[in-house]
Amino acid sequence: MGFFYCAVGCGVGIKFLSQPSVVLRGNDVKKLFVGNLPSDTTESAVQDLFSEFGTVRSINLVADMFTGKCRGFCFIEMEGHEARAAMAGLDGKSFGGNSLRVRFEDPRVTRGRKGR
Repeated sequence: MGFFYCAVGCGVGIKFLSQPSVVLRGNDVKKLFVGNLPSDTTESAVQDLFSEFGTVRSINLVADMFTGKCRGFCFIEMEGHEARAAMAGLDGKSFGGNSLRVRFEDPRVTRGRKGR
């Protein structure tokens, strides 16, 4: 099915409903964070929503490991100019009764050991 992740000690399970498709990265492929998705969201619904603005390279819809329901967010890869158009057109738009939040993904900074 997909990649499984379980946070240690907190009892929260997350799984990706789909593996990211193999992507030949161009110079300007951008990763978008899409938040505030309804729990009944499917990958095809997100694909249809974003394909209006261009080609969707990959979708990682994050779901709860135990219930299988959408955790309310996903990650999408698109070409840069298409990603910017999608962000401008969909941020704040109502989807399934929720107001979407579409942003560029902020890369997480890995934290090293703090002088131990």
